[in-house]
Amino acid sequence: MEVKKTQHVSEVSPKEVPVSSKKALSFLDDIKSEFRKITWTTQGELLTYAKIVVGATFVFGMGIYVMDIMIQSFLAGLSYFVRLIAG
Repeated sequence: MEVKKTQHVSEVSPKEVPVSSKKALSFLDDIKSEFRKITWTTQGELLTYAKIVVGATFVFGMGIYVMDIMIQSFLAGLSYFVRLIAG
């Protein structure tokens, strides 16, 4: 049986750098400026997109339902055909 050799890796801890209040405020100001650059959707656009999502979900759901009905009908017909032949 072979013994596995393990390597010991020393854990290096990052130097703790105190965060000054100026850096924190600068960071928050940067976040605010980035949020101002975002182009938000209007209420009308949001309503339109919601209608599209609901409509697409309904259409895909109906497609799955129709396929399920077709498969069930095929299997019922196949079962009837097998019973007719086998007796």
